[in-house]
Amino acid sequence: MEGTMIKYVFCILLLCLPFHIKAQNTSGIYIQVLGISQDGGFPHMGCMGMPCKMAWENEDMKRSVVSLALVDSLNKKWWLFEATPDIKAQLHYFEVLTHGRYNFLPNGIFITHAHIGHYTGLMELGKEVMGTHNMPVYVLPKMKAFLETNGPWSQLVNFHNISLFPLQPDNPIFLSQIISVTAFLVPHRDEYSETAGFKINTIPRKYLFIPDVNKWEKWDRNIIKEVQSMDIAMIDATFFDSTELPGRNFKEVPHPFISETMSLFDTTSAETKSKIYFIHFNHTNPVLWDPKKQKEVRKSGFNIAEQGQRL
Repeated sequence: MEGTMIKYVFCILLLCLPFHIKAQNTSGIYIQVLGISQDGGFPHMGCMGMPCKMAWENEDMKRSVVSLALVDSLNKKWWLFEATPDIKAQLHYFEVLTHGRYNFLPNGIFITHAHIGHYTGLMELGKEVMGTHNMPVYVLPKMKAFLETNGPWSQLVNFHNISLFPLQPDNPIFLSQIISVTAFLVPHRDEYSETAGFKINTIPRKYLFIPDVNKWEKWDRNIIKEVQSMDIAMIDATFFDSTELPGRNFKEVPHPFISETMSLFDTTSAETKSKIYFIHFNHTNPVLWDPKKQKEVRKSGFNIAEQGQRL
């Protein structure tokens, strides 16, 4: 009888309890998509072509710059990925989507790199607007140095509006016992900082976020294997193909085309393809506004990230 009781207690402490914790948290953590477009948004400044013209006239067609919220609904915490020029609208949007159940400001902000669509929203945290106090901002070393030594960002640091938390590539940081974020390096136009992608590990899912990258073959990792190791992969889809910018040298903006990514994954399983959510669309990308192109992508087994979508 005593041996049976010991076994029962052992089960409770070492076996049953972890499964109970896991079950308790499986539905509590998710990603909320707050924006899907390239740095200039959609419609794009100065664009008066037909798709932009329709978006100027139709609020429902407008799309914000790429941004995500990582939400822990059990502990009522959330973290923002990218501080975009649309941050004001996106924080309000998150509040509306979540019915005001969370603090208006996130528990921290993760930044991929120093291109305008990804970090300039930090200026809203200064004394002219929110006047935040020590908002945690997670960045790689060169991005940290850029913010510390260049105004107006350095003022945010000096006035303690933000606190910079340095990340090291491939070293996870833990936001809780069941949430970790790992930054890694990807090749991109690194004029002011390095460029990060993020792996977000939670129970029960693992997310990959690479909004900006040069051609996949320029990366020292295999994107197919990276996607296969994740549950959901939100990856760069700036352009659909080479016809979008007539007269423009694509070497200046060497993003992987959607058509190239679909071709690269053509021989992979349906399960692998279904993990991919294309994101970060330029205003010229027909996936933003052309139902035929959207159908083509989805028919091939891939997904298109939607603003407001919960993953």
